[in-house]
Amino acid sequence: MTAIVGEGTAMERDYDYSSAIHGADLEPPEKVGRTAGERTVERLNPRKVETKRVPVVFDRRVAGSLVGHLASAINAAAVARKTSFLKDKLGERLFKPGIHVIDDPRRLRGLRSRPFDAEGVATKRLAVVEDGVLTSWFLDSATARELGLATTGHAQRGVSSTPSPGPSNLHLSAGSVTPDALIADIADGFYVTDLIGMGVNQVTGDYSRGASGFWIEKGKRSYPVSEVTIAGNLIDMFKALSPANDLEFRFGTNAPTVRVEGLTVGGL
Repeated sequence: MTAIVGEGTAMERDYDYSSAIHGADLEPPEKVGRTAGERTVERLNPRKVETKRVPVVFDRRVAGSLVGHLASAINAAAVARKTSFLKDKLGERLFKPGIHVIDDPRRLRGLRSRPFDAEGVATKRLAVVEDGVLTSWFLDSATARELGLATTGHAQRGVSSTPSPGPSNLHLSAGSVTPDALIADIADGFYVTDLIGMGVNQVTGDYSRGASGFWIEKGKRSYPVSEVTIAGNLIDMFKALSPANDLEFRFGTNAPTVRVEGLTVGGL
């Protein structure tokens, strides 16, 4: 559901939705509508900010996009074509110690759960990042042969397409601190609730996306902010990423709230 508030050029919008395999797992419509309305009202009268380098916190509803960029970069088709910025990083540390990225095609009631892949290979839980280290690509039979490896059971296909590798139920594991504790020591920073555009270069890892959200002052979300750009490089962002403990499994790709140090926020 999308809600709109305000008048003329001062209108703002936000949204919420619920998606599940089983109807009993869906959020009540009243809760979805209330959340969409509350988020929209919070965004009224946004301000501009000056360009500066600050910590950036990604709300959990957009933090999954960072995991999605990782998934694209470790897709064996991109690795074989040498069009991934992680093509030479297998076995190397990408994240801080203690961080795990898990693909679990057997998760109960997961949106992308499946007992076998598009080639009939049995699926299994796979830690593509273990304790911060990149341990595997997403492989199907063709890309595995090309790279001299074994398939990981990640073949996907449409009705008329040939198989290609891709994730199932993918998530970044939760950290140990609350979202409030994650931002408590930020004197000046940006809390992102919405991302715009697809400004990510999968060959170089360069990252630049439009964003809106809230400015952080003295460890608290203060006023709404819109029409800014956040920029960095995904390799640096992965190294500087810290997760909170609020992971929820609502989408195909999930992540808790995450904090990334030293991104450039482009404003005035």
